Amino acid sequence: MTTQNTNLEWLLENLVGNTPGAIHALVLSKDGLKLCHTAGLSVDKADQLAAIAAGVQALSHGASAEFGDGSGGIRNSMTEFHGGILFIVEAGLGAHLAVIAAEDADVGLIGHNMDELVEQIGSFLTAAPRYAQAGPTA
Repeated sequence: MTTQNTNLEWLLENLVGNTPGAIHALVLSKDGLKLCHTAGLSVDKADQLAAIAAGVQALSHGASAEFGDGSGGIRNSMTEFHGGILFIVEAGLGAHLAVIAAEDADVGLIGHNMDELVEQIGSFLTAAPRYAQAGPTA
């Protein structure tokens, strides 16, 4: 584990610990790779949450491009399900922050705390693309 991941884990643990109702937090790349997560998530559950969050963000991006202003921009996504809530916000270039919360959590407070974390350390939460884009061939 790198020092960057250790620092990020500490920040995610603080987010969950200091936000009533927050249960798990995860940083993922745009393409669904987990980058860091709170200790309460097993590796398998973190992988599953990263894939789900990436899918939700991709669908939200499509809805924004089709029915929004055409920019495809996403501010945040929130999915309520029986037993909890999934929040996802963009967290720097190519990265997202996902939080699982209890179903009775204060959605405004969780959203605010997530936005505050991203605003403070958004550049730290950046995920570079896994593959370089192919340039023109000669």
